[in-house]
Amino acid sequence: MMQFKESAIRVGEQALDKSDAIAKVGELLVKSGNIEPGYIKSMLAREEVANTYLGNGIAIPHGIPKDRELIKETGVAVLQLPEGVIWNNDERVHLVVGIAAKSDEHLTILSNLTDVLDDAEEAKRLAVTKDAGDIARRLSGGQDAAPAAQAEDAPEEHELGFEHVVTSPHGLHARPATALVDLSKTFQSSILVRNGNKVGDAKSLIGLLKLGIDNGATIRISADGPDAEQALEAIFNAFAEGLEDEEEAAAEAAADHSGSTEVSTYEGAAIVGISASPGIALGPVCQLKRGRIVVSEKAEGSSDEESARLDQALATAKAELTALHDDMLAKQGAAKAAIFKAQGEFLEDPELLGKAREGIAAGASAGWAWKQSFEDHASALAAMQDEILAARALDLRDVGRRLLKLLADKVEDDPDLPDSPIILVADDLTPSDTAGLDPEQVLGLCTASGGPTSHTAIIARSLDIPAVVGAGETCLALKDGAAVILDGTSGVLVSEPTDKDTDQAKAAQEVYARQAIAEQNACYQPAIMSDGHRIEVVANIGNVEEANAAVVAGGEGVGLLRTEFQFLQRDTEPSEDEQYEAIAAMIKAMNGLPMIIRTLDIGGDKDVPYLATPEEMNPFLGVRGIRLCLLRDDIFRTQLRAIFRASAHGPIRIMYPMISSMDELRVAKTITEEVRQEVGADPVEIGMMIEIPSAVMMAEDFAREVDFFSIGTNDLTQYALAMDRMHPQLAKMADGLNPAVLRLIRKTVEAADAAGIWVGACGGIAGDPLGAQILSGLGVHELSVSIPAIASVKAKIRRLSMAEAKAFAQRALACTEASEVRALK
Repeated sequence: MMQFKESAIRVGEQALDKSDAIAKVGELLVKSGNIEPGYIKSMLAREEVANTYLGNGIAIPHGIPKDRELIKETGVAVLQLPEGVIWNNDERVHLVVGIAAKSDEHLTILSNLTDVLDDAEEAKRLAVTKDAGDIARRLSGGQDAAPAAQAEDAPEEHELGFEHVVTSPHGLHARPATALVDLSKTFQSSILVRNGNKVGDAKSLIGLLKLGIDNGATIRISADGPDAEQALEAIFNAFAEGLEDEEEAAAEAAADHSGSTEVSTYEGAAIVGISASPGIALGPVCQLKRGRIVVSEKAEGSSDEESARLDQALATAKAELTALHDDMLAKQGAAKAAIFKAQGEFLEDPELLGKAREGIAAGASAGWAWKQSFEDHASALAAMQDEILAARALDLRDVGRRLLKLLADKVEDDPDLPDSPIILVADDLTPSDTAGLDPEQVLGLCTASGGPTSHTAIIARSLDIPAVVGAGETCLALKDGAAVILDGTSGVLVSEPTDKDTDQAKAAQEVYARQAIAEQNACYQPAIMSDGHRIEVVANIGNVEEANAAVVAGGEGVGLLRTEFQFLQRDTEPSEDEQYEAIAAMIKAMNGLPMIIRTLDIGGDKDVPYLATPEEMNPFLGVRGIRLCLLRDDIFRTQLRAIFRASAHGPIRIMYPMISSMDELRVAKTITEEVRQEVGADPVEIGMMIEIPSAVMMAEDFAREVDFFSIGTNDLTQYALAMDRMHPQLAKMADGLNPAVLRLIRKTVEAADAAGIWVGACGGIAGDPLGAQILSGLGVHELSVSIPAIASVKAKIRRLSMAEAKAFAQRALACTEASEVRALK
């Protein structure tokens, strides 16, 4: 355990202002041999862009990560200011804890600081003590300061449990801790983790991080409840399998959209960052400034009334996040939507809510109590100087501000972007910020923080906005209106560009424009292999905007219309007319191209409260897809009437999801035919999804009953491998290119060929050029992919012959692991 040097602690000091306090604590670090003098400037620079105030009169100034070379030895210094100094707004600091960390050796100190943050009286005592040793012992984990009270507050361990030695180089934080929280939440039992004399809730990320679990620590995991044994077994196995090892996570990130840090070829002042989204933009700078949210410190009403206000705000914030999640799911897919799903977890975190409710009980307003809770915890996360934890801190602040606005007395100067096109510059952008960007007005993005897999990068790529991330604090000093060049391809922001720079950037823009035109023209060419075989490439869509986009992107039709999106983000079931109008609009947008309409697939990960379906232990194995439609045939018939009415506007096919038995298929077909005759519509082709192993085993029989199959590779993978694709430990192994899944696909195609029907595929691997090659070689006739993948999948197929695709598919079938398939060349 790292110990304080008492020589690095000064009690009874004074400071003129925040900058003076930071300089003085930095000088203590210099005298202790921890830092070079230049690191003090780095500490001051960080304060310009990030609030290091934790709460209860404690601040933790530290430098910018890029200046770590100025750190000679990890260390901590403390400047005690009994009279205090104003930090930000009305925040008065009495303990300035300066941190110089080359790695994560300071985590124990931060863990002890979070303990002090939970005890306002202890923080007040340390603010005036005249004994430097008292501060050293308390912040080093000593027991001199009110240990009995802490012991009383800590939850008691459960009898059933096991011990585990942490072997991860970085200890149990960041992704390992997040994975443990996600896994623990899947069980009903109470699950606790002990590290030394501290006990935390395994279902709270904050609770785990406060334990300060380092490499080599022996921890005890205990559980109590109806599924305690199963929970402990699952956690034991998760530890044995590595529990999201940090090095593996870093390797995954490096393999995904690795950024460029090329040397600038511009004459102007180059701010070098990381390429996050390619392209070049020229325009004026606009610095993103946060609004000020005003909340009263003291409650006007009773604690019960304030608690009710907090509960109402929580419900509203959760609903907003659910709507954002569903909208992003429809527009950009599950990966980007998961950002908002993860944010929702913070609104249920027992540590955060517990501290807020304690504040309300002590007389604070709901807004003030929540503000103190989320800011304290976010600052503690950000201070750990781990990239993944820093991203979590940003998420926490984002969702914290969302809830705070609902509790605010007023919101002042909420940021509004100008109407004219700009280059947006910020320390970092929250998911809420990026989701609301208008590509017509935001020409480019530059952030001081973040990386190529940050939320900013992910959403910038999806919006086709050039972006540079990780550019450092220099970009935040640029004045609004200053002309800049943002080169997202090389990862450079150029301030004060010369005429030559501007000419160079404009020439590059013209090259990009020509390439875009060429790609757009090529995307309309059919995916015909070199030996004449054709694979149809169609789109997955959920609304009329995506129908239009699919046509523009070169889609040859729609292979999957997700009708469930008409049922989400609303309080009541859509009427027949509403469904008809939505489907008809999409059919018209396709201009005669065929559309496959999947009937309602609610259940599993898509919950619709107004349908009042019973809560299920495992919704993916419960009432979902066709099962719900047959259970609620009133909803099914209404949807079918809307579909058949809309069929007058263009060619459609109907497809049933989650068919597992012949009886389900025949009943669904009977209802469909009854509705068709009621409406008086012409017959249409009827198909079914192949998503369940039982459907594969019965494929020869099913093929005689339908006109086509569509293989849902995502669900087929999770059901075939018995792996929840959202599971924190198993998701990375639920790979659609697993040979077991590929062999099921091949069996499906063989059954279809024998019956003379065609087979399509939708899901993740259909939109992956490697997956598209294998599926084509296995005999799949149609690939339904996300809209951005249409052009690349078509291009891949055009470069192949069917003979090459078949030979490659046979090699894939001969593999025994998905990793072997992905390694094929």
